Amino acid sequence: MAASSTPAPVAVPEHGLPPWIRTRPPRGDLYPAVRDVLGRERLGTVCREARCPNLSECWSAGTATLMLLGTECTRRCGFCAVTTHWPNGARDRSEPERVVAAVREWGLRYVVLTQVCRDDLEDGGASILAETVARLRERAPRVGVELLIGDLADRDESLRVVLECPPDVLAHNLETVRSLSGAVRDRRAGYDRSLHVLARARELGRASLVTKSSIMLGLGESSEELGVALDDLRRAGVDLVTLGQYLRPSPGHLPVRRYVPPEEFDAWKGEVLRRGFAGVEAGPMVRSSYHAEELYRRAFARRGG
Repeated sequence: MAASSTPAPVAVPEHGLPPWIRTRPPRGDLYPAVRDVLGRERLGTVCREARCPNLSECWSAGTATLMLLGTECTRRCGFCAVTTHWPNGARDRSEPERVVAAVREWGLRYVVLTQVCRDDLEDGGASILAETVARLRERAPRVGVELLIGDLADRDESLRVVLECPPDVLAHNLETVRSLSGAVRDRRAGYDRSLHVLARARELGRASLVTKSSIMLGLGESSEELGVALDDLRRAGVDLVTLGQYLRPSPGHLPVRRYVPPEEFDAWKGEVLRRGFAGVEAGPMVRSSYHAEELYRRAFARRGG
């Protein structure tokens, strides 16, 4: 597939999913161990709250993407299964310590943290994010930290707080192409806002900070539009990109317009690297935190990470 070609507008199976969309059943002793720690420490995960199809695979490997600031989001995006609620400023100050306890018990080398959007908080939750990373640096200094943030209402002061004790990887997802952003994402989000957050993270962060973003395919984007979005991310200084298939979490969410075959994802890997990104993970089952440690270490092995 040439990346500039326009794919078929709709290719959705009438019954079920295409053969390349497959989830794996839980296996081994690590899955229940991860589940038990999450329950004991009262921690949310994007795996469970967002109904990630890779939950069994990741938990069976002893990893999970931890969700900060609770499990209820103040935004309602058309693709996302996370519950929408306005918490009226409620914060659980014990959350950072519970995250550290889970990471230490699991013996992780690398942890991915994400957040629900918290428009009810003046700083968007930046202080809790920063405290969690700081405590991990203090109590688990050998653990690599990837932090997937919301747009923090595009406030520089909130981004500065997060970057005071920076993660190894600062991620923020563009999610989709420009023409679809308004229909796919909550009205308070935005294509240009996300690009600005990523660009400012590059400007405000240390030279060693790695930035990352993710785009879903299959929502009706053209190849030309996806190429433009990748160029926009590269201009914003983004280092790592993930591309994955959008899967409808319920009948109340946006429909899948097209199931992208694995060979097209393989072609896009080459296109991403040709544009100058340091690394890419692309495939039907890929999500923003999928194989996050492997992607980071593969792309930046030269840094001694």
